[in-house]
Amino acid sequence: MAAEQIARHLRTQANWCQRLGSPLYAYLLERAAADAESGGPICHILRPHAHTADPNALALRFMGAVHRLVLTGRAPDLARHYPSAGGSVGNMDAAWTDFYATVARECDAICPILERHVQTNEIGRSASLLGGFLSAAESGLPLRLLEVGSSAGLNLLWDLFRYEWNGAAFGPADSPVRFVDIFPNAAPSGVPAVTIAERRGCDVNPIDPASEEGRLTLLCYVWPDQAQRFARLRGALDVAKTTRASIDRAEACEWLSERLATPTPGVATVVFHSIVLQYLGERAARLREIIEEAGQRATARAPLFWLRLEPERQGNESIFSVRMTTWPNGQDRRLAISSPHGPPVDWEG
Repeated sequence: MAAEQIARHLRTQANWCQRLGSPLYAYLLERAAADAESGGPICHILRPHAHTADPNALALRFMGAVHRLVLTGRAPDLARHYPSAGGSVGNMDAAWTDFYATVARECDAICPILERHVQTNEIGRSASLLGGFLSAAESGLPLRLLEVGSSAGLNLLWDLFRYEWNGAAFGPADSPVRFVDIFPNAAPSGVPAVTIAERRGCDVNPIDPASEEGRLTLLCYVWPDQAQRFARLRGALDVAKTTRASIDRAEACEWLSERLATPTPGVATVVFHSIVLQYLGERAARLREIIEEAGQRATARAPLFWLRLEPERQGNESIFSVRMTTWPNGQDRRLAISSPHGPPVDWEG
């Protein structure tokens, strides 16, 4: 039974990798699933985690652990197939051979890393959320940014990245993080001036983007054949060297309850998160309650915006929608649909 569960988790992630543009991971995960079913080394490594409360992340934890070995030089044969380490994908069967050999050889190194939670800071989500931030800035008030599940806090620096679309642009022209053609169709109607009053976030296990360990942790969870995501992350890490957000080690509901206890006049408070609710479990409902209760206390001089990029069902499919609820009027609207990794963003406004 455990082998079947492991194989199912791996194949689910393989499907997502295929859909989201990582053919290398899609292939390796499919082969890993077959090995798990046959009771091979991958089944042995992952068996203690077969019944994890976070099954969707099991494959990402496994692949991130192997990728860490590549990035630290412990798997030179496999590195030949990983563009993130200077290699090229090339022959998939050869990549699997070296992947399998690495896993079998480095079992003792991989197992402890599997105990860690997946830690990502997907910079592309700043582009997905951009239209919501600009809409909040139309209030004419400085923005007080509060992010739940911040990781290293890189998306709290969203206004320091460059965005271009349909003849419009926002952000410093010399930013090392650059997004082009993020809105291929419709786009936000204006580009207001933005002033940031506060950048603050929380995470149960925040990452220091200035440390080598922090950088390695973030990089190892990016899929190695997606060069653009790597470039964005490295650029954002460079931005973080000069501008840092305050990230508190805290549980989301308690942290947010404290910060929304009373309205803050003179600023527009923007609570935001991206692909976080699935990790909160039953606490997701409490998070909504806290935000909605705070919304009832909002005023024109102390408005509250709840901006989020999260999965939702549309017919028989799962999509990733950008939604924003605005108080004091309590209006909720879907602004856009995007990939969980960012652009292109299908703007609805």
